[in-house]
Amino acid sequence: MDLPSFLWLWKIAAWSMGLSLFAYSLLAISGIWMLNRRVSKRPRPTWLRPLHYTIGGIMVGLVFLLLLVGIVGTLGHYGSLGHSSHLIAGLMVVVLVLVSATSGLMISNYYPSWRSIHVKTNIILFLAFCFVSLTGWSVVQKYLP
Repeated sequence: MDLPSFLWLWKIAAWSMGLSLFAYSLLAISGIWMLNRRVSKRPRPTWLRPLHYTIGGIMVGLVFLLLLVGIVGTLGHYGSLGHSSHLIAGLMVVVLVLVSATSGLMISNYYPSWRSIHVKTNIILFLAFCFVSLTGWSVVQKYLP
């Protein structure tokens, strides 16, 4: 297919990636805030945890949108997948986001070990976001004139 017919798709990907990184940053801030409150034994605001969950849900949706756009765009342009390491980087991000979301939902007083899994997954997710951003930049260069 001709590149101009896919330009709208790449715009969706760019916005989704930017918003995903913004959501990740907000999640890090609110997560650190919750950790600080728990360690200092001060009560956290009642709205903080629902906000953290809401932003996390939005990020999961954005990452799935990115996965869909990447698959449709690559199949439409090349006819098959696996033309760069961006596919592996993207799939890593999807898996890590799902592990993070699942472990975050499992955190409770009865299962405190999920908190450690959640935090460690998010640290690894930061590195995966860096990797997917770098590989994505090389993919974008293929499509620019």
